This record gives sequence, structure tokens and C-alpha cells, in this order.
Amino acid sequence: MNQAINDPSSGEAPSGFVLPPIAQVPALWTFASLAIGLGGGLALAFAAPQALPAVLMVSEPIGDLWLRALQATIVPLVAALLFTGTVQVVATANAGALARRSLGLFLAVLGLSAATALSLTPFLLTLMPIPGEAGAALRATLAAPPSGPLPGMAEYLRAIVPTNVIDAAANDRMLPMILFVAVFALASTRIEARQRAMLATFFAAIASAMLVVIGWVLAAAPVGVLALSLTVAAKTGSAAIGALAHYVLVVILTGSAVLLIGYLVAVLLARLSPLAFARAMVPVQVFALSTQSSLASLPAMLGACSKLDVRPATSEFVMPLAVALFRATSPAMNLAVVVYVAKWYGVPLTAPMLVSGWIMAILVSLSSVSLPGTISFIASVGPIAIAMGVPVAPLALLVAVEVLPDLMRTLGNVTNDVAVTAAVDRWNRES
Repeated sequence: MNQAINDPSSGEAPSGFVLPPIAQVPALWTFASLAIGLGGGLALAFAAPQALPAVLMVSEPIGDLWLRALQATIVPLVAALLFTGTVQVVATANAGALARRSLGLFLAVLGLSAATALSLTPFLLTLMPIPGEAGAALRATLAAPPSGPLPGMAEYLRAIVPTNVIDAAANDRMLPMILFVAVFALASTRIEARQRAMLATFFAAIASAMLVVIGWVLAAAPVGVLALSLTVAAKTGSAAIGALAHYVLVVILTGSAVLLIGYLVAVLLARLSPLAFARAMVPVQVFALSTQSSLASLPAMLGACSKLDVRPATSEFVMPLAVALFRATSPAMNLAVVVYVAKWYGVPLTAPMLVSGWIMAILVSLSSVSLPGTISFIASVGPIAIAMGVPVAPLALLVAVEVLPDLMRTLGNVTNDVAVTAAVDRWNRES
């Protein structure tokens, strides 16, 4: 499980923030529920169409109720995690020049990762359009409110600074709310230590409580996904299956581009031989694919750094920092999900919406902590979708197939972790 989301074991929680026990459902159970729901819906549609009204009378309310519960957790969870994540980033930056160089490179790669998705994913969708009438069928099944008129650039810039942050949160204006929380967290690092600790404890408590709540909601994921997928398949036929397979392919291809960025960082910034870097990464990548965890791959990544002659003083400091804060694939693959859903629902992506998505993808990536994969997916992709005015309803289905893109998330993350660590070591040698 890797996410940022996309790594439930991809790092350590911010100082003072201890993850509570969270109900977890194996991803394979959710995936199995998706398969059963799709198969059952198709069977009903073709073999017993007369039974559909009675079945849908039960499955539609259950799926809708689970989806609403999922959506209700996004704003408070992300706000609390962003506060604790921002405080952690500031504390790290104050740890010295090595930490600041590392953070600077992290941010640069995360920005490039987000930009890659905004350019590559639309290109892939032009090259490989969503098959058949799948988009229209899913829009009709997973209904979402209209996005409303698109704001101009002047309105967009004014809306970034909210006059009432509570109103912004209540109306799903995610970007102004997130920016306010980030500024508030930065300000908290400048106040008296005891007051700062009280605020950190308060937001850590909110995050912990919300994680327990979303854990309860996601514990019902097999039931919710079964109800949603059955409803979708019954109404759309095989179109939904084709769309899901197409979605997985597009998101994995976007993540592959970020994997290649890791090789470019190693060659251009760390000045490593491409062949030497590739050879050192093979055992790390094999281990990462088997565990789907960046944290579990940490010893293997330290071993790769040793093979690449990265000094232990650098690798033993930068690598754990990278595992905790730096998830290179997160901005790209999370944005790829949102861009794909926008295409599904025919939502035009204007320049302000793309800027919102780029900013949100980076902020959400930095604020992620060690979360289970399903929780991380909703907490990471949901805010980006809301900020860009893209429906979040399809995420309830897409989370069931996240087990497949998650492999690429882990692979890209560990590759970039080692590459960035080697690049920082090169800079320190030359400084």
C-alpha cells in the first residue's frame, strides 16, 4: 500500500502525532467486492432484468449512503493533516543546510511530477480516448451536481484569499481553505513554545479522531463498493469494466513518467552512470513491489546508496526524510485520477483549475502521513478533485482498483528516493 496515499508505510508521522489504531480492510477484499458487484450487475441486466428494480432499490441507497459518509471526512481530515505536515516541514527546514537542500529538491521534483500529469494525462486521453460510451454511462449512474460557471482569472485570484474560511470549507472551496490552514500552521511556528505545542496537539487530536472515523467508513468499503459497482454494472453493462481497465492503464502510464524522472535525477543531478544506477535499483524495486511499502524498503534503499558510493552521513539523514516527506509519484498519479474523472464527466479544465490542482497536489503530498492505502487515496485525491471542481463520486469505485496503480506508486517513490539522496550527496561534496 503506497500513496501517498500513496504509502501507508511511507514515513513517520509529524512530531507529536501518533497514528491511532485504524480499521483496515485488505485491498483485495475491496477489489473482490468490485469484481462481484460488476459481475452480479451484468448477470442481472442480461439474465434477470425483471429483478433489477427491486435490487437497485436496495443497492442504490446503500452505495449513496457510503459515498456520502466518505465525502464528509475529506475536509476536516485534510485540514488537520496539512497543519501537522506543515509544522513537520518547517521543523525539518530548521534542522540545517542538508535538510534545506533536501527539501528544496523534494519540492522541485514534486512540482515537476504534478506538471507531468497535467501535460501527459490529457495527451494520453487524446491518444487513447475513454472507450465507447463509458463516460456517458458512468455520468448517468454516479450522478454529480453541475460544476457551475467557470470563474475568470480575476475571480480565481480573489477567491484564493477567503473572507470567511469556515464558509469556504462548508462550500467545498478547498484551495482557499487549504492555503489558509498552511499559513496558519506557518504562523504557529512563530509563537511561544507552549502555545505552539497546544495547537499541534489540538490538530493532531483532530487528525487522529478523523482517521478513526474514516477507518470506520472504509471498513465498510466491501459493502459500499459492492453496492456501487452492482448499480453501475446493472445500468451501464460492460462499459464500466472497460472504463476501469482504461483508467488503470492511463494512471500507471502517468506514474511511469515519474519513474523515469528518478533516472534523470540520478544521471543529470547526481551524475551517476545510468547503468550503475539501474543495477543498484533492481533489488530495491523487486523488494518494493513485493511489499508495496517505501518504509519497508528503507534498508534496501540504504544498501543501494552504499553501492552508489553515497556517503553514509548523507544517506542515513536524507533517506528517512525522503521516506517521511517525499512521495514523488503522488502529485502526478493523484492529478491523473482527477484529470481522468474530469474527462469522464466532461468537465473543462481551465487554466485556474489546473493551477489549483498543481498547488493542491503538492500540498497534499507533503501533508500525507503513514496511512493505509484506501484512506490515503481518499485523503489525497479528494481535495484535489474538489479544488478543481471535479466530481468526487467516482473515487468510491476507483479506490477498489487502486491496488494496481499502487504498485507503480511504490516503484516510482523508491526510485526517486534513492536518486534524490544521491543528488543531495553530490551537492554536498561540491559545496
